[in-house]
Amino acid sequence: MFPIFAQVMLAAAIAASPSPQSDIAAELRARDQALLDAIAPGNAKLWDEALAPGAVYVDENGEIIQRAEFLKQLQPLPKGVSGTISISEYSATTSGDVATVVHRDDEVENYHGQTLAAKYLMTETWQKQGGVWKLLLVHAYSALKEPPSIALPTRELEQYVGRYEGGPELVYLIKLEGDHLTGTREGRPGSALRVEVRDVLFISGQLRTRKIFLRDEKGRITGFVDRREGNDLVWKKVN
Repeated sequence: MFPIFAQVMLAAAIAASPSPQSDIAAELRARDQALLDAIAPGNAKLWDEALAPGAVYVDENGEIIQRAEFLKQLQPLPKGVSGTISISEYSATTSGDVATVVHRDDEVENYHGQTLAAKYLMTETWQKQGGVWKLLLVHAYSALKEPPSIALPTRELEQYVGRYEGGPELVYLIKLEGDHLTGTREGRPGSALRVEVRDVLFISGQLRTRKIFLRDEKGRITGFVDRREGNDLVWKKVN
């Protein structure tokens, strides 16, 4: 029975021992957290050690920053500003000497006595060079956060109700249902329209788009534009 017992114990030990993949993920997560901690004090030295020659950083505004310029931009936060960035989710996958990483980060910033919060989605490519993991590419994405909505009286909500056309066979309908508006392309299920500020509406979960309403000189709504990343799709009110 002893050989069987030994085999069972060996199998249990193997199952309990961390895999090389998890070891790499733990190592890279620790290094990534250290790099995030280095941003507020402007610790360029730590980033210099981590970045591979020719590394590229793509920031949350879509700007492509070469290694040298990125290191130059790493400066301590100005007076009156402090903050922390913490990793909330992390995954790493290796293929040979390359690791691809995805992590979500939570930022809390004290801006002259006011608290601001942001979330980021980061994707990275690491490569093992000379036995050390080096960063080849970082892409930072600012995760959109749903804004607060306000309530308008029924008489104001009724102004938005109607049929809007964006072109031939392109119809959008806005209805008042109880205490809120719904909007839908004709023939499709409706979605609740939330009011961010007067004449600016949005749909929960579709945070890249705002519906900005247009009025004539008498204050009557004449249509709206669907604005997405600075591009407008114009809808005219037809009744």
